Amino acid sequence: MTSATSAASPARTAQLGTLSLLAWSGPHFEEDRDVAFLMVYPLGDGEGGAEGAEAAVRELLEGIGIPAGTVHDAAHGARLPMTLLLEGGQVTLTLPQLRVQCVTPPEWMEAARAEGAAHFIFTTRAWPEAVPGARLTEEAMRAFVGDERTLTGAGHCVLPVSRLRG
Repeated sequence: MTSATSAASPARTAQLGTLSLLAWSGPHFEEDRDVAFLMVYPLGDGEGGAEGAEAAVRELLEGIGIPAGTVHDAAHGARLPMTLLLEGGQVTLTLPQLRVQCVTPPEWMEAARAEGAAHFIFTTRAWPEAVPGARLTEEAMRAFVGDERTLTGAGHCVLPVSRLRG
């Protein structure tokens, strides 16, 4: 979880509110292996509530080149100003003026390393029920992540992962 302070224009920063990061792994379509998923979503707790957060996230997505409703593949050539770093059981997502970290389960790390990438979703749709520390059921997660409003109101991309070399 993070709270963005300068990720959008000054007029939108207060509307952005708190952004949360959720990592999970599982099958993707017809694939035989698990895939790492990473989703950033607003809680809708900023000025203007969910509507203000949606507008602020849309502006942020436009600025980083993954407008809501689009899909990009940075693992195969798309140039995006984002990086994913895997280190010590956690992932660090860096976007222009925004850095988000979260601890990930070992199966997520394994899937991200095996694929060399993670499927990233940045949704404009607020999810106020999924506050950090709250227990999320698989059913609630499926309902939100699989909802058409969530999927079509999100910027999607496949991001290559990197690791510190030592």
